[in-house]
Amino acid sequence: MAGIIRFAPSPTGYLHEGHLLSALYVWAAAKKWNLKIHLRIEDHDQGRARPEYIQSIFEDLSWFGFKWDSQSIQSARNDIYTSALEKLKRQNLVYPCYCSRRQLEEENPKSETGEIVYQGKCRALNGKASDVPHNLRVVVPDKIIHWHDLRMGDFDENPKTQCGDFPIKDRDGQWTYQFAVCVDDIEEGITHVVRGEDIRSSTARQVALMQILGRREPPIYLHHALIVDASGKKLSKREKAHSLRQDIDAGILPEEMLGKLCQKAGLQGSSAHISLQSAINLVVDRLP
Repeated sequence: MAGIIRFAPSPTGYLHEGHLLSALYVWAAAKKWNLKIHLRIEDHDQGRARPEYIQSIFEDLSWFGFKWDSQSIQSARNDIYTSALEKLKRQNLVYPCYCSRRQLEEENPKSETGEIVYQGKCRALNGKASDVPHNLRVVVPDKIIHWHDLRMGDFDENPKTQCGDFPIKDRDGQWTYQFAVCVDDIEEGITHVVRGEDIRSSTARQVALMQILGRREPPIYLHHALIVDASGKKLSKREKAHSLRQDIDAGILPEEMLGKLCQKAGLQGSSAHISLQSAINLVVDRLP
């Protein structure tokens, strides 16, 4: 097998153990499946991205010993996203949405997971834009998306009932995660996507959007289990999860940090120090 896998952190805070676990899975998959590794900095959220966080991603990964074959940053790819947007516009698959957060909450049902399922209220305006702040939504096809996860099995999901037409550009003029990641995966030739299972619910809509944009075969997916904090919640920069940078600055060795992580992730029975390559090999043994 040959292809390209990506590791795609967002620079909205410092990396934490959840990112380190995902990195282990990405580098392990690359090793087992003979893939090249692409490092993508997903700074589409310019309101939260910071230069120091971008720099820390490169520094922290290098400190552990991770190496990659290519890299990109979303803020430098505006022309590519604009071109993809124009392609959707030519197909009449984009329309402005003026609904406020309150309107979205009050006027739309929610899915089983609590996500708002947009019912297309502003689609009836026939794309008539005004100077009022608005986002842009893509028309989601009403069909079942069949996709397979190498760890979790087969899924048959309809994005129309999961989320409805979703935003691809927000009211501040920023590209959304769902849109940017799909365009990137197409344009950068990503063949394999390995990421945490908290993103699993986004997969069907991403496959649908990639199909609209012209990609016939989606990437091969694997969503790995997460590690959680003491309260059982996933680690999050918004919740100020303990960062790798804090331990690095405290002088803790990478082998010690990896040992603790591998124990938390159930990769080894103790927190014994472990090298990066040995940690990667533990994950290799877990991959199909």
